[in-house]
Amino acid sequence: MWQDLLNRLRLRSTNSGVYAGRWLDRPSGGEIESLNPATGEIIAKVHTGSLADFEVAASNSHAAFASWRKLPAPQRGEIVRLIGEQLRKQKDDLGLLVTLEAGKIRSEGLGEVQEMIDMCDFAVGLSRQLYGLTIASERPDHRLMEQWHPLGAVGVITAFNFPVAVWAWNAALALVCGDPVLWKPSHLTPLTAIAVQNIVNDVLESRGLAGVLNLIVGDRDVGQSIAADVRFPLISATGSTAMGKSVAVKVAERLGRSLLELGGNNGCIVTESADLDLAVRAILFAAVGTAGQRCTTLRRLIVHESRAEELIARLKKAYGNVKVGLPWEEGTVLGPLISEDAVKQFTDAIATIKQQGGEVLCGGSRIDRPGCYVQPTIVQAKPAMEIVKHETFAPILYVFTYQDLNAAIELHNNVPQGLSSAIFTERMREAEQFLSPAGSDCGIANVNLGPSGAEIGGAFGGEKETGGGREAGSDAWKAYMRRQTCTVNYGTTLPLAQGVKFDVE
Repeated sequence: MWQDLLNRLRLRSTNSGVYAGRWLDRPSGGEIESLNPATGEIIAKVHTGSLADFEVAASNSHAAFASWRKLPAPQRGEIVRLIGEQLRKQKDDLGLLVTLEAGKIRSEGLGEVQEMIDMCDFAVGLSRQLYGLTIASERPDHRLMEQWHPLGAVGVITAFNFPVAVWAWNAALALVCGDPVLWKPSHLTPLTAIAVQNIVNDVLESRGLAGVLNLIVGDRDVGQSIAADVRFPLISATGSTAMGKSVAVKVAERLGRSLLELGGNNGCIVTESADLDLAVRAILFAAVGTAGQRCTTLRRLIVHESRAEELIARLKKAYGNVKVGLPWEEGTVLGPLISEDAVKQFTDAIATIKQQGGEVLCGGSRIDRPGCYVQPTIVQAKPAMEIVKHETFAPILYVFTYQDLNAAIELHNNVPQGLSSAIFTERMREAEQFLSPAGSDCGIANVNLGPSGAEIGGAFGGEKETGGGREAGSDAWKAYMRRQTCTVNYGTTLPLAQGVKFDVE
């Protein structure tokens, strides 16, 4: 039933998963199936890349750097603008493919493609704003300044839950900064990556730039090879903390740079003064949206004891009204988990929750229907439960109560992850306390909105086991460039800094 969509995106029943200036006819890494998580049906198959295929792609990316870095940044920005225009033209089809392969509801699939378009727009403007500083020199007749140069080919490893947007966060910036990209997507969502590669090829190949953006669908050994390869001075990796630690070690061994977007275990504090109408809507999206498979999904809800009974009752009612269904159907708000493995992780977590003394208030079971569907779940939790410190990529919301805001913030911060956070309050002092250095320890902190749904204008990323990386907006572009400090002596003497004297007759 989806063949027309695949045809429009130039996808076939079996596809090559390696692009290195051209599509390799038959990569040698084996064959995988892309499954529709809503039905379990096979969408298409992909020939994956081996280590030999990786070498072709890596060499091509590295070779492209020599010419791409010489193109003026505004001209590189023009290429990104054209890519954005192609994405606009195919937004509906590409968004539907995201829904089909990743299981996101229709509006989220379209929203992810819009995020790619927005990143292209952002990067186009940035291509004329790669600013360095002019610095006051202590030496007379000297000019001190810094400038930014392209870094080199960038390896980008992405996860299934944002199969194309995270690539765009990296690729759009890398391109305007002068860096080619080699992309390794998730093996769970290879078709979206191949479709995007087809779209950008229309721009790049028509201008003799084939090889600036490359792709390899491969196993873990390919990802490890990208991380270990000195031809990639920067590795951007999105996924689990365990994956990030493995990549970080490989990159650190060769003194390369890592940009890591890893696990989130996001919390939200609901204070005594909170607007519950606002909080309920925000909590529902943050905890249930994308079937709990966002890195910014709300996992832990910390509620003032005076509001807990009412808030929990309203959330249970809202959870009961969640429409579960095929993600491409109108009105569906809860689609499937990505795979049977993800369903097992959900059911295992529910068993552990009960063993550790948690009480399931609603949900907690697999839904009896074709596909990888589970019930959105609310759990009355205890701070001592070990499982609440670990991220389960599913719609499980742990609820705690508190009396004192300081204690609530301490409970909020008492997990290894530090991505996104939120507080609902009508009191300025409580909001400012949460945003203070002694407040949330996360990379993202929100007031009166949930932790999920970041805009590209701000730098995205988190602390602790989230990895410390920053992508998308603000000055995240600096990760893709190398800084150079320059001094020009336009005088006729040679004064030394710090007043050093070195006079020799």
